[in-house]
Amino acid sequence: MFAGHFAVALAAKKIVPNTSLATLVFSAQFLDLLWPIFLLTGVEHVRIDPGNTPATPLDFYDYPLSHSLLTAVAWSVVVGGLYYLVKRDAKTATILYLVVLSHWVLDFITHRPDLPLIPWSDVYVGLGLWYSVPLTLLVEVSMFFAGIAIYVRATSATSTGGRVGFWLFITFLLSVWLASLFGPPPPSVEAVAVAGLSLWLLVLFAWWIDRGRQLRLSS
Repeated sequence: MFAGHFAVALAAKKIVPNTSLATLVFSAQFLDLLWPIFLLTGVEHVRIDPGNTPATPLDFYDYPLSHSLLTAVAWSVVVGGLYYLVKRDAKTATILYLVVLSHWVLDFITHRPDLPLIPWSDVYVGLGLWYSVPLTLLVEVSMFFAGIAIYVRATSATSTGGRVGFWLFITFLLSVWLASLFGPPPPSVEAVAVAGLSLWLLVLFAWWIDRGRQLRLSS
């Protein structure tokens, strides 16, 4: 799941309109923001295995700290809890908790059974949407465009960055996602990790976009 995670971030803006899109993207992608760091430090591992599923050449055989259900719940508590300690906003903290946790839920839907329930257990789960590229496209495209529609209806551009930048952001996300589906396998695990680190730049991109947009009165 890639576009679907961003769909959750975009849609959540409607529920917590005073929260920056950057915070929502950070929360929705938090598990994947941790994952490349764990890869580069040797804490977690992945294999390049073309054909592992039709939708990805990656074999996610070892990511107990970033993507087990237990640690996903813990990371959700950390993000939501830290936000509450800083902002004293229980509603937004709860929404951020749910947005972080949604990452695991969406991965559970898309991944083959490779998600551990607890770190280093022998129990792995996943519904395997990735076994069908057409179904993957249908689900993620539907989610992504629904998220875009909700965000656009909740906000309006006040600057070129807010208007043009937003659509550049959307185009870039779609391009990256489609390239991962239909492009060649990555050349190395290190390249996968470095590409994963670029998600941090998308958080900054979302912050810049959101500065150039304001809430619509109707929202």
